[in-house]
Amino acid sequence: MTRITVLGGTGYVGSNIVAEAAKRGLVVVSLSRTAPESPITGVDYQLGSVQHDDALQHAIEGADVVVSALSPRGELAGNNILRSVEKKIAKLTMVEGARLGVVGGAGSLRTAEGGPMLHEGSEFPEAVKPEAIEMVGVLDDLNANTSGIDWFYVSPAAEFGSHNPGEATGVYRVGGDVVLTDAEGKSFISGADLALAVVDEILHPKHSCTRFTVAY
Repeated sequence: MTRITVLGGTGYVGSNIVAEAAKRGLVVVSLSRTAPESPITGVDYQLGSVQHDDALQHAIEGADVVVSALSPRGELAGNNILRSVEKKIAKLTMVEGARLGVVGGAGSLRTAEGGPMLHEGSEFPEAVKPEAIEMVGVLDDLNANTSGIDWFYVSPAAEFGSHNPGEATGVYRVGGDVVLTDAEGKSFISGADLALAVVDEILHPKHSCTRFTVAY
């Protein structure tokens, strides 16, 4: 039975992934600094910080897949802080012989093939630009990794977020480095359907050492 560890498992992204993975019969470990408001029966919720080596290593031990649902906020805010943590996660995951999945932001997606990244545009919110740049760095580090670790990086749609949770539809489209939009020019996916895409990738791998995006 597939065993996954979700880092940041009680946050918006992480809690959706934990719920979807548990629903589909995976063995789930969640590591976070806070306990869940509504714990799911059977999930191993571990409390701790990813900046503490012992807690991180304990959570990753025995995992087939490690999913980082961390964001550069709170204790992980600041230039290169999350980036350094993600490098450590990658090393521990490689030692464990597991696969690594990282949920990043949409800021690194391009507006068109060969075009600028979303975070480089004038309409991109200045307040979240540092977060986007940090996650670009995480993706750059994965692309430069020569350790042989198998990884995937998921960028959600541009309008994704806890402020706009949406509803589970059970469907989604998959793209590459270019932001996906619908016929009306909108780029959105719900938290539940992003989690669906992540767990689908875990159970039926289609992306190795690459980034993909999901949207409606």
